[in-house]
Amino acid sequence: MTALVTLDDVRGAAARLQGVVHRTPVLRSRQLDAAAAASVFLKAENLQRAGAFKIRGAYNMLAQVEPARRAPGVVAYSSGNHAQGVALAAQILGVPATIVVPETIAPPKRAATTGYGARVVAAGTTSEERHLHAEELARDEGLVLVPPYDHPAIIAGQGTVALELLEEVADLDVLVVPIGGGGLISGCAVAARSLARKLWIVGVEAVDSNDTWLSMRAGHRVRIPPPRTIADGMRALEPGELTFPIVQAFVDEIVLVTDDDIRRAMRFLFERVKLVVEPTGATGVAALLAGAVEAARGRRTGVVLSGGNVDLEALAGLLGRAA
Repeated sequence: MTALVTLDDVRGAAARLQGVVHRTPVLRSRQLDAAAAASVFLKAENLQRAGAFKIRGAYNMLAQVEPARRAPGVVAYSSGNHAQGVALAAQILGVPATIVVPETIAPPKRAATTGYGARVVAAGTTSEERHLHAEELARDEGLVLVPPYDHPAIIAGQGTVALELLEEVADLDVLVVPIGGGGLISGCAVAARSLARKLWIVGVEAVDSNDTWLSMRAGHRVRIPPPRTIADGMRALEPGELTFPIVQAFVDEIVLVTDDDIRRAMRFLFERVKLVVEPTGATGVAALLAGAVEAARGRRTGVVLSGGNVDLEALAGLLGRAA
C-alpha cells in the first residue's frame, strides 16, 4: 500500500504545481526557538493560496483528469479548507465547481467558497451526509468527485509541502505535521522518509480527535464519535483507508494537544511571530510549546503551519481565551 504514492509522484506533483501555488516561506523566530527549546523552521502554508495547503492536492488531482472528463465540473464535500482549495483549483482549470457544505456553515466560510466561483449546496450537518450527497451529484451530473484526502494524487500533492521544506532546510532532524484525515502527513511522510531516512516524523492530533493515535495503537483503523475540538480540520471520524497504511509505515509517533494548548500556540504565533494561524494549523507549534515532542529538544525541527483560515470574530474569541 505504501507504494501507492512514491517520491516520484510527489516530484511530479511539484512540477504540475509550479507557477500555480505559492512556494510558501520557511520562517524562523528566536522567541519560538527559546520557548520550544529547539531550532524551529515553520513551513507557512497559512500563506498559501486559499489560505491552506489543500490547493496542492486538489489541483494535482484535477490536472491529471482528462479535460473532457472534467468539463462538466467537479464536486467536493467540505465546510473548510478543502472547499476553498477545490474551488480555486477548478477556477484555475476553467471548470465549474460544486461544494457540498453543512446546513450550519458559517457565512464567512460560504462567502469564501463562493468567492472562487463555486456553487454551494447545503446538505445535512454531518460529514457522511455531505459525502453521500456529493456522490449523488457526481453520478447525476457527471461530475468528478474530489475527495479530501483518500486519493493518491491528493496525497502526492500534499507531499510537496515537505518536499519544499527539505529542499530549503536539508538537515532537519524532526518533522511535525498536523493530522486531519491523513492526506497531509502521509504525503509529507512519503517525501520526507525518501529524502531524509533518519528524520523523526511526528503527527499531531487534538485530544478529542485522536482517531489516528488510537488506530496506531490498535494496529487498524479505529472510528471515534464526532469530536468536539476547536481544531475543525481535525474532525475526521477515522483515518483514511489509503492514508493510514502510509502513516503506519513512515510516521514515528503521534502526540496529542489540548484545545488550551492550541489557543496558546495561536496567541504565541500572533503576538510573537506576527502570523495568523487557524487552530488546526497551530497544533504543531502547540505540541512543541507543551513539551509533547521530546525528540525535538535541542534539534532542528520543521513544523507545518497547515492553514490560516479563521474569521476575525472567531480569532478574537480564541485569542482572548488563551491563557
